Amino acid sequence: MSKPFPLQTLLELSQTRLDDAARLLGQLMASEKEAHQRVELLIQYRTEYHNRFLDAVKAGVTQDQWRNYQGFLAKLDTAVGQAQEALQQSKQRTANGQQQWLKKRSDVQAYDTLSDRFQARQAYAEQRREQKALDEHTSRQFHQNRNS
Repeated sequence: MSKPFPLQTLLELSQTRLDDAARLLGQLMASEKEAHQRVELLIQYRTEYHNRFLDAVKAGVTQDQWRNYQGFLAKLDTAVGQAQEALQQSKQRTANGQQQWLKKRSDVQAYDTLSDRFQARQAYAEQRREQKALDEHTSRQFHQNRNS
């Protein structure tokens, strides 16, 4: 009868940690995608608003309208900058999460390798026991037939 893998608990724990890291990485990637979409949306809105401003200038605007357009464009520029900064931070968190996932995967692979080696040694030992038993049985049969 083969023995259980002595590090099975650690293997299972490392697999659980890998699953957790994969789940977190998925969330980080989704967050990064949302941040990227937010930046694109703000840039698109800023471009559209700037084009409206240019059209209004061609049609003629008052000084107050000019200041309002310029003020709002400045606020949009600030929002775009903040969104781009948030995107960079999100990318960094995703990269860190990816590194953590790779480390956890490496841990699981190491325990898997140890488990495979353990199972191979167990199978080899079992095979030797069976061969020894078969050899002894054959030897007894041979001696019994010879003595009969």
